[in-house]
Amino acid sequence: MNDLEKAVEKSAATIFECSAMRPRLAVVLGSGWQGLAQAIEQPVEIDYAELPAFPELGVAGHAGRLVIGRIGGVELAVLAGRKHTYENGEAAAMKGAIRSLAAAGIRTLLLTNAAGSLDSGMRPGSLMLVEDHLNIAQCTPLHGEAGSDRFVDLRNAYDLALRAVALRVAQSSGQVLHRGVYAWMIGPQFETPAEIRMLQRLGAQAVGMSTVPETILARHAGLRVLALSLLTNMGCGMEDEALSHGHTLAVAAQGGAAAVRFVQALLPELAALDSSA
Repeated sequence: MNDLEKAVEKSAATIFECSAMRPRLAVVLGSGWQGLAQAIEQPVEIDYAELPAFPELGVAGHAGRLVIGRIGGVELAVLAGRKHTYENGEAAAMKGAIRSLAAAGIRTLLLTNAAGSLDSGMRPGSLMLVEDHLNIAQCTPLHGEAGSDRFVDLRNAYDLALRAVALRVAQSSGQVLHRGVYAWMIGPQFETPAEIRMLQRLGAQAVGMSTVPETILARHAGLRVLALSLLTNMGCGMEDEALSHGHTLAVAAQGGAAAVRFVQALLPELAALDSSA
């Protein structure tokens, strides 16, 4: 057993020790989505520092704690914060965390993020369902993996059944939910106008600095994945606005309440789908 496997085993054991709940659904919170953690009933909070396979975070807006509890009767684990590749150049920054979730019984992973819109019809504050992604960086979190299982099939990376549930809940709740392709750029610098034009021509509707590595890791671990983007700005050069991390956080905070309400409505449907699988 290598060091990562030992850390994952210890992290899963700590999760079991801290909570009697055994959720099968986990949510990774991006910027603007932190209100979901505050909505958890009977929360059990575990700092990432207590979980040896989890990363140390260094980005504003990412708390760095695992919260286990219930929302609307649904048991879930919420990761309040993620580590980004731009922090240290490691695409596998969330490998230990996601493998710990799988070891603790998680079977479905909902990834959320803040992203820039590449479509003039998708305005800041709106939501997008990720249907596919472009790994523009062509980085993988699976370096060092051995055997044939490292060749992960991403044909259905974002689960078709989970996407159908999200669209149905959006329609019934009156939530506008755009659909599109998410392009991953490492960052931390924002894209240039030329890069935005390139991404548009490649067929992307949103761009961000996360989610794709976690999706690859989750699929490698056998988890089903659903991903939602909270659009916080238009791509560089599309409109006359200066981009900054502060601007992203401010707009994400404004649109976050509606995003959280949508996820709260979505959770029972995701849980029902999991129980019928």
